[in-house]
Amino acid sequence: MRDKVIILMGSNKDLDISRSIGKTLDNLEVKYEFRVASAHKTPRKVLDILDEYDKLERVVYITVAGRSNALSGLVDANTTKPVIACPPYSEKFGGADIYSSLRVPSGIGSLVNIEPEGAAIAAAKILAIDNKGLTERIQEYQMKKIGEINAADDTLKDDLNRV
Repeated sequence: MRDKVIILMGSNKDLDISRSIGKTLDNLEVKYEFRVASAHKTPRKVLDILDEYDKLERVVYITVAGRSNALSGLVDANTTKPVIACPPYSEKFGGADIYSSLRVPSGIGSLVNIEPEGAAIAAAKILAIDNKGLTERIQEYQMKKIGEINAADDTLKDDLNRV
């Protein structure tokens, strides 16, 4: 298998967001797997997962972990593969826990996208760098989104601007 996204959750509480990421990847026909490991509770398991998938030629990790989100930094510090953090929004902390994904130690290069769809698209674009078929699927996806906006505009223009 040439291209794969590994969606690594800090706990099963992150499954809904991870499934949303998977839905977009399904639409783009990108292969992915779900895994669960915690940077705080099971750091050795995180490293074992990296050992398992880093052998693949082309892999992108999407980490989904809230609160302190140490998972993204731990993954990024231990792989040469791209890492995209997609931390869940926390009403409890008023969204302030996003800073743990944005303010990381030096030498950490993980990207952050708080929208599951956006994280999936970013991963697909990374994998599409030399994959013409995937590039075309991304372009089709983007054209579909443009079509949705244009259809909404046409509907509102017709419905709201009647004189």
